[in-house]
Amino acid sequence: MEWCPTPEGSAAPQYVAVSCHRSMEETHSVAGLHTGPALLQLWDLGVLQPEQGSPDKAGLAYAIAADHGCVWDMKFCPSGAWEPPTTARTHPQMSRLGLLAAAFSDGRVVVYALPHPGALHRAKTTQMGPFTSTLSARSVSPTTVVPVRASTKQALWPVQVQCIATLQVGSIQAGNTSECGQCFSLSWMPSKPHHHLAAGFYDGTVAIWNLLTKSLLQCVHQPDASLKLYPFQCFLAHDHTVRSIEWCKANSNFLVTAGSDRKIKFWDLRRLYEPINSIKRFLSTEVAWLLPYNGITVAQDNCYASYGLCGIHYIDAGYLGFKAYFVAPRKGTVWSISGSDWLNTVAAGDITGELVAAVLPDLAIKPLNVKRSLDRRFPVYKASLLPCSPAGPQGTEQALPRTRCYSEMVARSYIQFQDTDLRSFQNFLSREPMRRMHTQEVKAELSLDRLQLEALHKVRFSPNLDSQGWLVSGGQAGIVRVHYLAGLASGVGHQLLPECQARFASVYRDVPGSPSPPKCSPLLVE
Repeated sequence: MEWCPTPEGSAAPQYVAVSCHRSMEETHSVAGLHTGPALLQLWDLGVLQPEQGSPDKAGLAYAIAADHGCVWDMKFCPSGAWEPPTTARTHPQMSRLGLLAAAFSDGRVVVYALPHPGALHRAKTTQMGPFTSTLSARSVSPTTVVPVRASTKQALWPVQVQCIATLQVGSIQAGNTSECGQCFSLSWMPSKPHHHLAAGFYDGTVAIWNLLTKSLLQCVHQPDASLKLYPFQCFLAHDHTVRSIEWCKANSNFLVTAGSDRKIKFWDLRRLYEPINSIKRFLSTEVAWLLPYNGITVAQDNCYASYGLCGIHYIDAGYLGFKAYFVAPRKGTVWSISGSDWLNTVAAGDITGELVAAVLPDLAIKPLNVKRSLDRRFPVYKASLLPCSPAGPQGTEQALPRTRCYSEMVARSYIQFQDTDLRSFQNFLSREPMRRMHTQEVKAELSLDRLQLEALHKVRFSPNLDSQGWLVSGGQAGIVRVHYLAGLASGVGHQLLPECQARFASVYRDVPGSPSPPKCSPLLVE
């Protein structure tokens, strides 16, 4: 799950890319490679207003069907790939919404150039045979189709398209996708021109590709006009799977990786013979590196954590020498974490179904001096799994079914969402959601012998200025929810937005020009 970046001040509709399993009973092995059908969904949330939200309901813009197996991770190009919807292009090119890289279970990383839904619809309606013609939209592989929902006719239009590039490990003479196993994590270089993409694999390898390379040893032109790229840099970062990888936003020479060997390693890409710092503490699930800090916030699995120390930690890269700062305790495994550079806030979803946000202190100062850290975190919502019948035999409370079968669980239980009113933080510590969160951080019961239908698996903050404070989350139940943290809105953001809107209007004033074919690589960003 990932937000599509938009230029600052564009007031453009917001899109979220989502991928999920085909059924609730489907499982995937992390060892070896496997292929199969997968669906990348692009959801239109409309123009998100700070207070009113979106005037339109969220809807599926279109979806990308692929045959590369399940999707383990996806990342959008951070900036420069978005074009105005009215940009004129020579057919079959269309105005571009963004560049999306997806990591598949067949060991490949595929880069898609997603068109604007409106441009795709207009291009399709101009074709003579809407259900038989082929549209080269440079979005997916030639063997897949894109179901596009028409705005006037509620129908699905299949469109055959092509990918931009396929990234795999190896070299031209020894290209083997099974060499490193499945790809589990991706990170796009945050600094312009965003031409490097890093990926972590099952055997602990980290590969880095140059997307704009013209080297004959790294770039191979395919018969379908797409590119096959080989990495220019590979190194063995961990003894096992690289579960998360993030680039430093302040300096692209630095990278952090978290592996299944319980180690977190900070790397300087200019000297890879040893990491800058290597920390072995617990099993990390995901990391987030905010812009102004010299360290990362880490979500962890509770299997190796000491009692009372499971949760979210801030770990310094080693430059300042600070000890780990305990951001928020959690009773169970924290599956996902995301940070907002606009709000200096991290949000995390865990196995208990609680989405928690925490405002970080100034971590350039020794964080151990921070007092009352519990006042800095608050629940966004809580998903509770409850039995359908409140009372059991002879008036006793009915327990949840202890089964891992989805059909049995949904037949005898339901999920209740308890949202927190985040429009104001007045008297927040005395409200029921805060009291419940503080109580369950220590005394909550965690049942691992049943299906955790309430668990939250993905959390993502919007990186866009126009939708700062919006948070999307999804979990085991297959429900994706979007929330706005209104109480964290700052006056600086409100002042910055009109300036960015005026700058955007001046830059894109003369966009609808004569169509012209691209004269450079389709991966090039502005």
